[in-house]
Amino acid sequence: MSETKSPLPREVADTYVDELITLDPITGTYLGVKESSSKLPDLSPAGQEALAQLQRATLARLDEAERRPGADSDIERRCARLLRERLTAELAVHEAEEGLRSVGNMATPAHSVREVFTVTPNQSDEDWAAIAERLRAVPGAYAGYRESLALGLERKLYAAPRPTATFVEQLTEWSDSGEGRGWFEDFASAGPESLRAELDEAARGATAAVVELRDWMRDVYVPAIEGAPNTVGRERYARWARYFNGIDLDLDEAYAYGWSEFHRLLGEMKKEAEKILPGAATPWVALAHLDEHGKHIEGVDEVREWLQGLMDEAIEKLDGTHFELAEPVRKVESCIAPPGGAAAPYYTAPSEDFSRPGRTWLPTMGQTRFPVYDLVSTWYHEGVPGHHLQLAQWTYVAGNLSRYQATIGGVSANAEGWALYAERLMDELGFLTDPEHRLGYLDAQMMRAARVIVDIGMHLELEIPADSPFHPGERWTPELAQEFFGSHSSRPADFVESELTRYLTIPGQAIGYKLGERAWLLGRDKARERHGDAFDLKAWHMAALSQGSLGLDDLVDELAQL
Repeated sequence: MSETKSPLPREVADTYVDELITLDPITGTYLGVKESSSKLPDLSPAGQEALAQLQRATLARLDEAERRPGADSDIERRCARLLRERLTAELAVHEAEEGLRSVGNMATPAHSVREVFTVTPNQSDEDWAAIAERLRAVPGAYAGYRESLALGLERKLYAAPRPTATFVEQLTEWSDSGEGRGWFEDFASAGPESLRAELDEAARGATAAVVELRDWMRDVYVPAIEGAPNTVGRERYARWARYFNGIDLDLDEAYAYGWSEFHRLLGEMKKEAEKILPGAATPWVALAHLDEHGKHIEGVDEVREWLQGLMDEAIEKLDGTHFELAEPVRKVESCIAPPGGAAAPYYTAPSEDFSRPGRTWLPTMGQTRFPVYDLVSTWYHEGVPGHHLQLAQWTYVAGNLSRYQATIGGVSANAEGWALYAERLMDELGFLTDPEHRLGYLDAQMMRAARVIVDIGMHLELEIPADSPFHPGERWTPELAQEFFGSHSSRPADFVESELTRYLTIPGQAIGYKLGERAWLLGRDKARERHGDAFDLKAWHMAALSQGSLGLDDLVDELAQL
């Protein structure tokens, strides 16, 4: 009788993905799993604990897998490093009961439930029948979410008041789009007439669940957390920073690095602003001038088409010169984000079979006029060569990795760091010679440096350095952070407010852009030093994009060896 061999790390990781999809159909939908389309996860405390039990069991299986012959190969080793680091970080967040106070203007379970409908297949009557069933599951999902928040109140685990207030406003918007019906009803209205009655009834039930959640948040939750802090303190911040960055950060060093980047970028911005508006008091005066007098796009449909053209052009010019792109990776779609979300653009990855392509999303925030300087480098970041090239390439080479590495095992700072590296790469390659485009790029870089400063500074209540042009010697507060961010950014007031609320909602995430970029640049420098004149940037890019995700503590080491 033959002995059954225990699996290697990649098999353990892929089994974890299969089991996770059963517990979390939202993840299944993003992966393109058809059977997930009609379901939603259990968002109650019991549902959260079921996920944690799966993570613990997977770590135990990984212990055994790493002892098997062959587990020390590069491909198995990388997968094991990622899986262990990710599950350990996720369990640390769970065991601190952070899931009992997940409230804010983005990235909450309530947002995930709504947003998954935008990527659920909707091409056939069968697809819409599954959507109707998923709509009927919304009340149960929101009830479980409310159960988790109620337990958090009982245990005095409070969300921050400011993001909570914003969340209540968002729920109000989701419940009434201004035409006497809610977001779910608007969404369902695109379905076939053959399912009209079923879809409308299910959508009304989903909207009623939104109203019920909104009323409970407003009448019970908000009064209960009155006076709670908006910031999380050093211990909670360190835990979240590990979760989003895949590294135990020296937070004080990272804060100092943010300031050094601030001063460097400010000098570059002043030089570029002089080309646009000679004598401008600050770079942001020149950017304000561009808001009124610079190149711009009129119309929502027009800006979507223009952004599509920008990405198509980048693919044509980069493919074969600085990247080697497979045909499925060459397709990316520009989309307008549904209303009622945060103000920042974002990207959604393709399904595993590429039947749903990668998509960039622009929140219009009611605008119909779009300055170009604010869009070019942002779409290099969100689309090509940024998020799309990395995440779509992971999907394309999934057979050489593990399903886990190619999909759900992503480390935020790795992906955001690559996307910021991509912006810098386009500057290095000469795509940002237009002064408007380059000042917009530098403004976006400055925003990421400011994120490091204010996110760490306000959550840890650090002192503002003596050489700062802004309130030197004072301690950071959310109010000072918003003032600083607003005065060192071209973004409008509503965007700045949304950004600060975001940092209070998901502490430790916003710092990963600059810290991740630093890791990518350091890894490239080490690889170039190792290869000397034989260094091939195109080959390095494709090898780097084909190794799957890693935390920042592992990323530099692996990039240096490519």
